[in-house]
Amino acid sequence: MAPRVSPTAIGGWNRRGFLGLAGGAGAAALLGTAACGAGGGSGTGSSDAKTLTVACEGGGKIELQPVVDKFKQDTGTVVTLVELPYDGLFNRLTSELASGKPSFDVCAVDAVWIPLLANKLAALDGLFTPEVKNDLFPALVAEAQSDGHFIGMPVWTNSEILFYRKDLFEDPKEKAAFARKYGYPLAPPTTWQQFTDIATFFTRPDQKLYGTDVKGAVETEWLAHVLQAGSPGVVLDDNGTVIVDNAQHLAALTFYADLNNKQKVAPAGAAQTDWNAAQNLFNQGQTAMTRFWAHAYRQIPKDAKVAGKVGAAPMIGGTAGVAGIPGPWYLSAPKGGAKADLAQQFIKAAYDTNALSIETSLGLAARKSAYQQYADKPGYESFGPLLSTLNASATRARPASPHWQRIVDSVLVPTIQKALTPGADYAALLKAARTQIEGIIK
Repeated sequence: MAPRVSPTAIGGWNRRGFLGLAGGAGAAALLGTAACGAGGGSGTGSSDAKTLTVACEGGGKIELQPVVDKFKQDTGTVVTLVELPYDGLFNRLTSELASGKPSFDVCAVDAVWIPLLANKLAALDGLFTPEVKNDLFPALVAEAQSDGHFIGMPVWTNSEILFYRKDLFEDPKEKAAFARKYGYPLAPPTTWQQFTDIATFFTRPDQKLYGTDVKGAVETEWLAHVLQAGSPGVVLDDNGTVIVDNAQHLAALTFYADLNNKQKVAPAGAAQTDWNAAQNLFNQGQTAMTRFWAHAYRQIPKDAKVAGKVGAAPMIGGTAGVAGIPGPWYLSAPKGGAKADLAQQFIKAAYDTNALSIETSLGLAARKSAYQQYADKPGYESFGPLLSTLNASATRARPASPHWQRIVDSVLVPTIQKALTPGADYAALLKAARTQIEGIIK
């Protein structure tokens, strides 16, 4: 994934490049709140019977604070949120879970960490009733399991959707000109072809306007297109077999890279464009559309050129329809923890009061019903498209591979960047990627 960027630049979420929870224009203040420590102690979790310690990342602290407050009100339990930077949280979890002496009772777990930590996390099967599973997005229910047990409760998730400039799309002159040229009405695109047409139409370099961006420094967007093309998975299938060079991966890479190489609808520097760069381009009015994380809709700065002029629609679709890559985080408990019952009680409370997190500055949840409560309210126009994208039948989680981050960093991102060169042989690049990935996972 993309190199780590400043938490204040993206609202604190980043998974080394915005796993899907992160992002946002505007700088959310992540530090200095009373309930969150700068580090953690040692031992086997909190010792006082009516206290819990929760290890989390900056954005997790923001999302969990109202849940913590409600839990204290209901149970009298004091919950301390120990805030760590992303890499610091990962290091804390891996080292302390391995030692068997964690300093926390509950931990926030990034989705890509689950395969690495699974055998050290407690089963939460009793929390996953049919009603609970029905109110969670299918991809999250699948990802929360390891070896037949649920080991993480989704607490917030995200997905890329489509943002577009309403001031352009609703302009009568633009609408008439587009209809004359393409023979159908100008509207938020739902297919790859419509997206390409509209991006081409709005590409006007002399006006410093481009149709869209192409993000070469992150892999998530291309992988969403892979699912839209109908692939049974991204990079690996359910059996762990490498499929990165199948027809669907090739179709998606061709569509994605051709936007830059042939249609030339993206600003220069696509190979190095990451989430922050793409977000800035859109907020500054330099792109007509962007595929971006849904929560950022509410974080467009008031002084941005596009403020008040942005529309939201579901992620575009390919032959398999709409699809996105979810960006969830989970709450888990260490196996054999000293406060297992209280930890599970807190995790259940986080699910029960999940909608409280929508009122935070990041404004994300995991339950369908939580998003549905707000979808029709002014200012939450991105939630309907987010629900549609996360509920889409082709939407899937990343592979449950302990090698995933290495695959991303050493193979996927470099492959995309090489593809963003005019004349690149996409099929050859994917075959080379297959060889590299097979070497990593063997």
